[in-house]
Amino acid sequence: MSIRAVLVFIAALLIIQVGNKRIFGKHTAFDIVLGIIYGSILSRAITGNSPFWPTLAAALTLVLLHRFFAFMAYNTSGFFGPFIKGDPVCLIKDGKIQEDELKKHSLTEKDLNEALRSGGVTDAKDVAYGFLERSGDISIVKKDS
Repeated sequence: MSIRAVLVFIAALLIIQVGNKRIFGKHTAFDIVLGIIYGSILSRAITGNSPFWPTLAAALTLVLLHRFFAFMAYNTSGFFGPFIKGDPVCLIKDGKIQEDELKKHSLTEKDLNEALRSGGVTDAKDVAYGFLERSGDISIVKKDS
């Protein structure tokens, strides 16, 4: 099993190189799903629960599919890009908290206040826009002084 683990580790590094850096870097739902499934498939190759080479081929197929979907999301307009990557959501507009959006996305004011502090702001009134980004991060755009 140790030899299989070493081989799978090396194969996984090579397969990820076929993809691109953002596969595990941006953490959108699109990327997280791949990470979970990729890890599950590769664990089968390590433990011997599935045939070795077909399991590695399945992992490569998933990475290529991820790359293809990313290409399609970038090069097409309309439904596909937002479906794969999501859309940002406005949580604060002109200093006013959008309560309905907080509720819709299960965010509390404490969550929002944490993001405000991280953005160097203590009061939502000092914010031009606050967005729940596709990655799940909250970004803050301060009002001009």
